Amino acid sequence: MRVLDTHEKMNEVLAKEYGQDQIPNVNTSGWFLGDGGRVRLRALTRIRWVAIVGQLVALILVRFGLDWPLPMTSALAIVSLSVILNLIMTIRKPEQGIVKEWEAASYLAFDTLQLALLLYLTGGLTNPFALLFLGPVTVSATFLTRRATAMLCGLVIMFATALVFRHMPLPWSDFGLELPSLYIWGLWAAVIIGTLFLAVYAGSLAAESRRMSNALSETQLSLAREQQISAVGGLAAAAAHELGSPLSTILVTATELSKEVDKSSPLSDDIKILSTEAVRCKEILASLLIQPSSDNTGVIFSHIQLSGLVSSVAERHRLPDIDLVIKSDGKGGAVEPVLENSPEFLHGLGNIVQNAFQFAINSVLIDIIWSMESIEIVVKDDGPGFAPAVLDRVGEPYISSRAGDHLGLGLFIAQSLLQRTGGRVNVTNIRDEAGNVFGGQVVINWPRESLDISVQSM
Repeated sequence: MRVLDTHEKMNEVLAKEYGQDQIPNVNTSGWFLGDGGRVRLRALTRIRWVAIVGQLVALILVRFGLDWPLPMTSALAIVSLSVILNLIMTIRKPEQGIVKEWEAASYLAFDTLQLALLLYLTGGLTNPFALLFLGPVTVSATFLTRRATAMLCGLVIMFATALVFRHMPLPWSDFGLELPSLYIWGLWAAVIIGTLFLAVYAGSLAAESRRMSNALSETQLSLAREQQISAVGGLAAAAAHELGSPLSTILVTATELSKEVDKSSPLSDDIKILSTEAVRCKEILASLLIQPSSDNTGVIFSHIQLSGLVSSVAERHRLPDIDLVIKSDGKGGAVEPVLENSPEFLHGLGNIVQNAFQFAINSVLIDIIWSMESIEIVVKDDGPGFAPAVLDRVGEPYISSRAGDHLGLGLFIAQSLLQRTGGRVNVTNIRDEAGNVFGGQVVINWPRESLDISVQSM
């Protein structure tokens, strides 16, 4: 199964639970961020509209309220550039209203440049609004990467330094106001220090907030999956209880018929098959009622080598008309791992192997690979592969994962059980050079220490 973004999976689960319009807010920065850390376009345009209105109000009040002569034509032209960019961004409407990180960083860099040009026309760092240099840096530190924030900090330092030497003065009075150079450099130092401090402080807080949000999302996703597994387990128990009596009746009837029908009759073999299958069904239903913590796994030894355990699981689901090939390979001279017969491992891997046999045409191949650091099991079949429309959702309950009418519960249960053992499941199609599908493939990876008993005991 392709590993999706945590928030993406969380939103899918919560959408099913609460409805698409009632998803709880588990991402503290979700108003601004999209999937993968990209920024929502609507947030950027809103911030810029607020800045545009503030700039226009400040220019009008100073020019007409204080009756100070300002280069209004140049200032309004600079503000109009922001208006034009905002309109272009609004019309563009990227997919899902999300812009990539480099685009968001470019927009914030433009805002920094536009503010520097306005400050150049209105007194440079002697303008009290020079502190607005901190705005783009704070936004970047909160929502973008450190590289983008460092780039914006560099721009602020460059523009602030340039404004110390070159800017148009403000008409403070009839005689003008000449501020000491030491004070101006103090303003420069305040802007620079404030920029760097906010970049580090806001970035640290945002990173911690994202870590907490991701931890909450993962916890809620795990709880949601456990609830789904419990629901499936309840259905299995109910089915086992309800089907027990009819199967017993079928078995008794088949036994009585076998006594009544002559052994030379053509019906005798059919009755024998009916009795055998009825007994097998009762055994399957009984196995559904075994608790996961039970030691009754059907394997004699409690500890066994990896290849032997995989072989026993595969043989249990093997079909007579399908070839089974099992290959083992240790990398770097690593000793073969020794595993515990955990029900999660046996039933999880068993569901995947059973699924491969069900869809295989001629053969099933199982590769067992281990090294000093990891364990990998690859299950391949030469069947039709996984349906492209649902390949990304393989492993979700009640989702058909292959061509046909299958519900996908087997892979959902397998993935959930194997994740309990520390494994990661990846489902793909096997393709030739021309891109044609000629089989399905399930790859399961574990850190060696999560399964190997010999490593865990060290």
